[in-house]
Amino acid sequence: WNQYIVNRSGEHRIMAEVRRRKGEDEPLEDTAISGSDAANKRNSAADSSDHVDSEEEKIPEEKFVDELAKNLPQGTDKTPEILDSALKDLPDRWKNWVIRGIFTWIMICGFALIIYGGPLALMITTLLVQVKCFQEIISIGYQVYRIHGLPWFRSLSWYFLLTSNYFFYGENLVDYFGVVINRVEYLKFLVTYHRFLSFALYIIGFVWFVLSLVKKYYIKQFSLFAWTHVSLLIVVTQSYLIIQNIFEGLIWFIVPVSMIVCNDVMAYVFGFFFGRTPLIKLSPKKTWEGFIGGGFATVLFGILFSYVLCNYQYFICPIQYSEEQGRMTMSCVPSYLFTPQEYSLKLFGIGKTLNLYPFIWHSISLSLFSSIIGPFGGFFASGFKRAFKIKDFGDMIPGHGGIMDRFDCQFLMATFVNVYISSFIRTPSPAKLLTQIYNLKPDQQYQIYQSLKDNLGDMLT
Repeated sequence: WNQYIVNRSGEHRIMAEVRRRKGEDEPLEDTAISGSDAANKRNSAADSSDHVDSEEEKIPEEKFVDELAKNLPQGTDKTPEILDSALKDLPDRWKNWVIRGIFTWIMICGFALIIYGGPLALMITTLLVQVKCFQEIISIGYQVYRIHGLPWFRSLSWYFLLTSNYFFYGENLVDYFGVVINRVEYLKFLVTYHRFLSFALYIIGFVWFVLSLVKKYYIKQFSLFAWTHVSLLIVVTQSYLIIQNIFEGLIWFIVPVSMIVCNDVMAYVFGFFFGRTPLIKLSPKKTWEGFIGGGFATVLFGILFSYVLCNYQYFICPIQYSEEQGRMTMSCVPSYLFTPQEYSLKLFGIGKTLNLYPFIWHSISLSLFSSIIGPFGGFFASGFKRAFKIKDFGDMIPGHGGIMDRFDCQFLMATFVNVYISSFIRTPSPAKLLTQIYNLKPDQQYQIYQSLKDNLGDMLT
């Protein structure tokens, strides 16, 4: 029995810690144990190898989170020395204002340059942002891995990210470039069996995870497995939807992203100068004044910005592959949404008419979502950070935190825009239907041709 006590000394220390936190810090009994009790203890010891994550084996949650928070990024206001010297005499409140303002304008200018680079630059940027956001989220779980010494967690997480990107980005490539890829003999296999290959890659990761399971850490490992998949759901799926929005026309990407930025900036400005009434406990610095002021500013900005972009084909045309030109094109005959329409104002007692692009009405819907629902993406992220007692997801951008801190609302907005387009905007695209027909075998294409010919002949006669 004494030998058993020695072998379980590590667990006893944890039990003592649990009891101390509960106010029951009593010495463990290792004497005066009856024969029947000793037998029960021995049976319990024999079964302990199959009993995982019992109360004795758990590290107290509060202590665990405190230890975890020490190793996580807490955000930074560190700035270049020249900026520090220029702002050293300002109060902290105004210093933070200036720092946030400077780096906000830097990010806006960078965003403008990426837009100038075209759709490919936007897609590459989306992929890079996605990878960085995943790294910031998964790094929190990685601290759990380091504390418990769990095997392969980081490698598995990045493997699943690679697999997910192969599936989602492959779907886009097959959808929009399938005709071109099929013309390359050694790539045709990847198009034909894309989903099977994606599934096979995932199954390899799944088996890898099962083989990495360690006794006494099953619950923690399955929790981290779920952590990885939720992270993939948040960042990879959303980036896939962002790419789809870009293919619908740059305006469906630029306007929603700009609305979120405008709402974030104007809510901060109104809250900074007029904020008095707290909005939500998760974000104590958010105020009703900032929320309402940012909402009105976003709607007004959305209308004006959308009106400007509607005048340029570069922003309004869907991105399509042209068989004639052998490349992606952004030229088209503007659809109804981007053709000015005359609207009567008699309903408002005004005997005049107003020429507007129908897209303006949709921009109002988008701006209302971005200003009313969009901030809840930030509140969700705030709750997550509070759970782990961290200020920001990262410390990449002074005054702002990490990349995920800037994109928490953007991901929610991207999902809404994609659903909105599918529900209220998207109509069958002849170019896309032709692409799907070109992917068929010659006899199948001929069958479609005969069906169309017969159908059109009947209609004309």
